[in-house]
Amino acid sequence: MHIPDGFLAPQVYVPAYLLDLSLMFYALKSFKEKLKERTVPFIASLSVMSFILMSIAIPMPGGTSVHGLGVASISLLFGPWTAFVCISLVLFLQASVFGEGGITSFPINSLGIGLVGSLSSYYVYRVLSRFIGEKMAIFISGFLSTVLSALFIALVLGLHPYLFIDSSGRPLYFPFKFRVVIPAVLLPHILVGTGEGLLTLLVVKTIRSRI
Repeated sequence: MHIPDGFLAPQVYVPAYLLDLSLMFYALKSFKEKLKERTVPFIASLSVMSFILMSIAIPMPGGTSVHGLGVASISLLFGPWTAFVCISLVLFLQASVFGEGGITSFPINSLGIGLVGSLSSYYVYRVLSRFIGEKMAIFISGFLSTVLSALFIALVLGLHPYLFIDSSGRPLYFPFKFRVVIPAVLLPHILVGTGEGLLTLLVVKTIRSRI
């Protein structure tokens, strides 16, 4: 799911950086409130788990990859803004140190995986837990955190061939339109999302009893 350098136009990643940094300053306030002696080991451990999950990436056609996220577990246990900070830090380390993803594409990866993944899992759980069993609500929130993050990434990539072309109509950046990129990104992440849902259920139920 990580987008590498060269696939995004400056007209996209520059304002995305501004938005991502603005949201990060806001999120850091919530993050600091969650940092207590009892919670720090859990937050750190879940961040490491996310790092490992996102490091096991299977390359896909078109310059993206498929992998787990681990974002829903942090979001449900410690809140979406804490998850956003943790996942963004993981993504930045992967891009700057290990070359997984890109520096120019970092804000889109951060917004797509960190923000969309954390907010969607948190609020999906809040809504569904009122109507269905808690276990199913946790599973679905983990599943959708992956699928909706993938959809966000696919939409951003798929817009480029429509917006950024040369005089002959050739794409300047990412070349594949919605009809190609959306199924190419979403379909494998539906399978990954199922695993993400099961992992989220296991992690949340285990850690909640210890916090």
